[in-house]
Amino acid sequence: MSDVTKIVSDIKNGDIKPIYFLMGEEPYYIDKISEYIEKNVLSEEEKGFNQMVLYGRDVTIDDIVDNAKRFPMMAERQVVIVKEAQDLSKTIEKLLAYVKQPQPTTVLVLCYKYKKIDKRKTLYKEIKKKGVVYESKKLYENHVVDWIRKVLAGKKYKIETKASLMLVEFLGTDLSKISNELDKLMLILPKETTITPEAIEENIGISKDFNNFELRKAIGERDVLKSNRIINHFAQNQKVNPLVVTISLLNIFFTQLLILHSLKDKSKNSISKSLGVNPFFVSDYTTAARNYPMRKVSQVIGLLREADVKSKGVGANALAAGDILKELIFKIIH
Repeated sequence: MSDVTKIVSDIKNGDIKPIYFLMGEEPYYIDKISEYIEKNVLSEEEKGFNQMVLYGRDVTIDDIVDNAKRFPMMAERQVVIVKEAQDLSKTIEKLLAYVKQPQPTTVLVLCYKYKKIDKRKTLYKEIKKKGVVYESKKLYENHVVDWIRKVLAGKKYKIETKASLMLVEFLGTDLSKISNELDKLMLILPKETTITPEAIEENIGISKDFNNFELRKAIGERDVLKSNRIINHFAQNQKVNPLVVTISLLNIFFTQLLILHSLKDKSKNSISKSLGVNPFFVSDYTTAARNYPMRKVSQVIGLLREADVKSKGVGANALAAGDILKELIFKIIH
């Protein structure tokens, strides 16, 4: 996030580069930087003749270079934004000649999502010399909770850890989706509010009691009653709680328990770092490790594989998803 702040700050201060190559697995910040340039580098009057948006699937590198070499009309500079530039990955090296001698009055922005250019090659090195290369890395799940907290803090909101975890469990690590839901919450709730699990449930529709996070916790504690309540809810709401997602998350959980059992250093920091989980979760893992010895964990992973096969319709005799889950949880806990 600090790199993004610097890029935006430099642009605000008039330090505008001729080339911005925005690449990487996380599209959120690529979109944010390109949107900022699109909205702020030129005035509204200048944009009509001096700003264009191209799409990688519709143009060639030659088309981009031809547009970039144009002179601005009645303005200090022009802006050329190439969205979905990753569609030009096979020919992107052809951009090198222009990068070596970029048009100083053009701001060329390439949004190269989900991919990266080779940092060992001349193209990367030349762009670094003449402009900005920003790599937007995917955040791991355990870092997204902290990202949510920082984003909200910047807008004078707080959030309870469980509320953040509900968002991550429901939306994954897609920052754009999470950001959209946070925007909705901030429209509804006044500033200085602490966002609670109840607020998430009421305004976004994610159940605070019946979700994979709570199921995992109940299984870890070998809480039969709570586990059954949750899976019965899942069985009645399969669109919101697909079986394949539940199996996948439980498989990750028990695989992490295997790693935990093998750790020599079982301090909170060591577990959090080794498993790649938020420190908030560590007690759930240590409780589960006490309840599930290594041999049992290995058996559970086998059960999860069997359930996954059944969920895909192999050898299940048309067993309903809810029944597959009930059978699975019974075998895990008992």
